[in-house]
Amino acid sequence: MPTFVWKGRTATGATASGELAAGSQADVVAALRQKKIIPTSIKVKEEKRGITLFGGRVSRRSLAVFTRQFSTMLNAGLPLLTCLEILGKQTESMALRRVLAEVRGDVEGGLSLADALRRQPKVFDNLYVNMVESGETGGALDVILLRLATYLEKTAALIRKIRGAMIYPVIITLVAIGAIAVMLLFVIPIFARMFAGVGAELPAMTRMVIALSNFFKIWAIPLVIIAIALFTIIRRWHKTESGARALDPLILKTPVFGILIRKQSIARFSRTLSTLLSSGVPIIDALEITARSAGNWVVEDAILKARTSIKGGENIADPLTKTAVFPPMVTQMIAIGEASGGLDEMLSKVADFYDAEVDQAVENLTSALEPVVMVFLGGIVGFLVISMYLPIFQLASTIQ
Repeated sequence: MPTFVWKGRTATGATASGELAAGSQADVVAALRQKKIIPTSIKVKEEKRGITLFGGRVSRRSLAVFTRQFSTMLNAGLPLLTCLEILGKQTESMALRRVLAEVRGDVEGGLSLADALRRQPKVFDNLYVNMVESGETGGALDVILLRLATYLEKTAALIRKIRGAMIYPVIITLVAIGAIAVMLLFVIPIFARMFAGVGAELPAMTRMVIALSNFFKIWAIPLVIIAIALFTIIRRWHKTESGARALDPLILKTPVFGILIRKQSIARFSRTLSTLLSSGVPIIDALEITARSAGNWVVEDAILKARTSIKGGENIADPLTKTAVFPPMVTQMIAIGEASGGLDEMLSKVADFYDAEVDQAVENLTSALEPVVMVFLGGIVGFLVISMYLPIFQLASTIQ
């Protein structure tokens, strides 16, 4: 039996809250009325369920495929529980199969679909749950799921393009680093022992490389451990509010990558807010959900400030302009959308524009990064090779 978190007012007007195990929201309302409490909010208590020891993660692609198929089945007139049962059996993801089984059990127990999904926070985020709740309320769940599937597919495609563009430079860098490590740890010590028997003074380049090789023979493993630990600490700190406040402004100021991340955040903001507004989610709730999914604290803070201003009676465009995070084109298009009553359509156009901008930025970054990486790492390898053969050349000229 699910547990509900409720808030309400007593007969004297005092606020009250608590938790209650019941079969459905109607049972909670009936129980509270017997206590002469008027409920103002009733929500299912979120529990961490679904993906545990052997579950793994549900990929964006699997979630997008499930959402589109779910929409198609509902549009064809299949009952909700039948859809969940069929989709749970045919999905290839074991984690998603287990989650859908739990969702189906919760719906059979009397919960709404949105409340059942809310109990799986590792798979269905606030955006997903709120859109489903809006679709259930408005009687257009299949339409909302179709929009949600399109949103998930475009978001996954954007992330996939960025990751795909970075694979080649990363592989080149790792291979070159491995080659340099092999030279420093195994090849250069052989040359060093050979030069030690000659007795002649070595060139400065050669002495520096041999000293570097001796250093890495002692400190290579500790340095790798320190680097991994430092990366893990920074990554975990970045997930905290204080870490995001400190690091996200610096990330946006980094050359090349900062511009790319800013464009990606604007595209995500526009796409998310457009999808929520077109699905009937109130703008205050939509802005809060959009802020939490922005992916960068600077953008999140700007959206939350705009949300506060809207509560005070302002429009969206003016507070976003004051934050200086969004380009003038974005804020002007938002202002036009507000004035014409087509804000969701205008935001969708902004998202399409910045999706194309991100695609072009990724292509430019890939084209510029590959030769730079090749030249830089090739120069390091060349320096090591020359430093080792330079004493041999000097020895040959001395013998002549």
